[in-house]
Amino acid sequence: MSRIGRLPIAIPQGVEVTLDGNTVTVKKGKNVLVKSFDKRMGIEINDGHVHVTRPNDTKAVKALHGLTRVLIANMIKGVNEGYKKTLVLNGVSYKAVQKGNGVSLFVGYSHPIDIMAPEGVTITVKSATEVEVSGADKEAVGQTAANIKAVRIPDPYHLYGIRYSDEVLVKKEGKSAAK
Repeated sequence: MSRIGRLPIAIPQGVEVTLDGNTVTVKKGKNVLVKSFDKRMGIEINDGHVHVTRPNDTKAVKALHGLTRVLIANMIKGVNEGYKKTLVLNGVSYKAVQKGNGVSLFVGYSHPIDIMAPEGVTITVKSATEVEVSGADKEAVGQTAANIKAVRIPDPYHLYGIRYSDEVLVKKEGKSAAK
């Protein structure tokens, strides 16, 4: 069995997990996540835990086993605690301005770049150079943060650009003069 797929997923207090065929719905308060999984995977809810089983040991089914378990665990963690990514703008006169549920980025272009948050994701400008993306869906939070970062990828020589707050960048050395 898969080392990850065979582990049961504990359901925390206040989180409601329902199963309709292979469609899993996870609720807590106003946070609701719904996702359909492959019909070959067996998903069961017993004694406050979610168990994922597989019918055989083919390579494709083995891969789906661990993936299904991790996706369900991410859904449960997302509605219970939520996910958050912080981005930092680094550059001369680079700044971010809150615009509704989106952000307007001034990062060296002749015009501001406006990015709106998808449903279920919140973009908050903590300071002029710090943007926080949060929400219950890990995939949507990560994709929104990646879209913001893609506006201005950090330059390896000056490190100007948008980066994650926990990302470590290595500055390249410039050309040396010829002798």
